[in-house]
Amino acid sequence: MDSVSSVIEALERAPAIVVPLVNEVPAAILKRRPAPGRWSAHEHACHLGAPHQLLSNRLEKMLSEPAPVITPYDPGRDDPDDALLRLDLKTTMDAYVRDRAQLVSRLRRLSPADWQRTAEHGEYCRYSVFIMFRHLVLHDFFHCYRIEELLLKRDWASKP
Repeated sequence: MDSVSSVIEALERAPAIVVPLVNEVPAAILKRRPAPGRWSAHEHACHLGAPHQLLSNRLEKMLSEPAPVITPYDPGRDDPDDALLRLDLKTTMDAYVRDRAQLVSRLRRLSPADWQRTAEHGEYCRYSVFIMFRHLVLHDFFHCYRIEELLLKRDWASKP
């Protein structure tokens, strides 16, 4: 199996891991932040859907422009602190599943040359379509890990 196939398959499978994990988190701790400025499980879950439109736009830019420039996105800098807490979790997870299926469908139609298209990115020394979507796979699993940490945290019961 080549790396492109592995990335596509991981992106396709992610919702089957994310959604059940999020559903395991008890309502009592879902929006509880572990510390000031640190995200709750709700915020990590809702954030997973945020990149779809951003990355779809980046993909189209990278496929259509000869020398695209990508502006970095940092939710801690670019969004209000409580933006993700205000989102409805079910609606957001439903959109994540739907948007991910559409993204995977689009990625399956890319040519090998499309996967090698590059752009200048404000944070990275190299950036290609392949790197962008490999990064999304890692992003999914990073936030899943954080959700699971919060789910399994021992001392929630002793905190208000």
